[in-house]
Amino acid sequence: MRSVLSAALLVAFTSVCAQAQMTQPATGGAKPKAVATVPIRPAVQAPADTANAMAQAERLALQSDLAWVGEYNGAITGDVSERMVNAIKEYQKAKGGKPTGVLNPQERSVLAETARRKQDGVGWKLVTDSVTGARLGIPLKLVPQQSSDANGTKWSSPTGTVQVLLTRRKEAGPTTAKLAELEKKDPPGRAVDYTVVKPDFFVLSGLQGLKKFYLRGTFKGDEVRIMTILYDQAMENIVEPVVIAMSSGFAPFPAQAGGPPPRKTVDYGTGIVVSRDGAIVTDREVVDGCVAITIGGFTHADRVAEDKEHGLALLRIYGADKLTPLDLAPGQAKTAVELTGILDPQSQGGGAAASNVKAQIAQVGGSGDLALSPPPAGGFSGAPALDGDGHFAGLALLKPAVVAGPATAVPAAQAVLVQAEIVGEFLKANGITAIGGSSDARTDAKASVVRVICVRK
Repeated sequence: MRSVLSAALLVAFTSVCAQAQMTQPATGGAKPKAVATVPIRPAVQAPADTANAMAQAERLALQSDLAWVGEYNGAITGDVSERMVNAIKEYQKAKGGKPTGVLNPQERSVLAETARRKQDGVGWKLVTDSVTGARLGIPLKLVPQQSSDANGTKWSSPTGTVQVLLTRRKEAGPTTAKLAELEKKDPPGRAVDYTVVKPDFFVLSGLQGLKKFYLRGTFKGDEVRIMTILYDQAMENIVEPVVIAMSSGFAPFPAQAGGPPPRKTVDYGTGIVVSRDGAIVTDREVVDGCVAITIGGFTHADRVAEDKEHGLALLRIYGADKLTPLDLAPGQAKTAVELTGILDPQSQGGGAAASNVKAQIAQVGGSGDLALSPPPAGGFSGAPALDGDGHFAGLALLKPAVVAGPATAVPAAQAVLVQAEIVGEFLKANGITAIGGSSDARTDAKASVVRVICVRK
């Protein structure tokens, strides 16, 4: 071992001596030759360049998450901007980090989780409005109450502190500039402090009475659609991040304009029990294209017959023997009816309770169809309509929304009534003998309606 160590030291000593001989000694008084050096620094990518290198979906998600945590106040388009970079820096500073403008993986993960909790906290959900076909995001926990009429839909908190209004109307020769000026004055006393007018949309915000408001509107043809959000000033910190998300997610005229809204993956309707052993009549469209049909509180149902002309379907569940059929003795409703149905669960906080709404009856153009106004909300398609004496007047069908068209066009009804006689003939043709004339059966239609659930691919 000692001999190996001595050999290693000898090699090291010889190497040092050789280097000393190769080095020329400095001449007395001579200065060493200066060598110019340029420090090599690694290239630093600008935050905007880093963001632009992301996929479009990643940029959209980043902007959305920053908006939900209250740092980004702008359109969620996926376009990189100074506002977006500054929002990232502000978020980093708020979290005690270095404001680089580029999130590291841990920062990005925390941001995404924080935004998700914010969304869950307000019950954020993208919905398709049954009246207009427009798509928008709704904070369902803030505005759980929903009502609709022929002119649009309203979502509201129980005390009215937060309201979302989706409205439609016809205007001759609209422009966004003209519409913005009209909205500034209606309702009277609206104080506007922010205005954006683009060729394809306009935005207003300010105060409306004691509430703050945000409004975004546009038009197609002569049809105008406007989303308005009203909220108490005390709710500002909660609502404003939601407003940004709602504005960016608002699609007043989705791509399928000119046709019906896209089929839902899960669709809800109301069915009328017409026999004790499990026969149910409902809206044919609700159960069209389903891979599975379920009756709420029961089990799987089969679709055994349909009437395409009148939009009816007959379902059957097996093993049931204690259902309460509705008395289908025809009534004589002429001007008004009461509908009994089960709202879409998103409109009643996940619930499945039956409820009643009133509607007026009117002829639609020369078609002979009977329109129901206002049309009921989602989930009511297939609901029974009873006249003032509690007799069966017919079955309600919700129709696809009419989108913008020429002012001279006669719009189809948003909800129509399939009259009692037609429903009776359909059932008779399929071997169903409906009960009729029993006063007991007319006491409460809620006992004879069920939720119909369709699951599509």
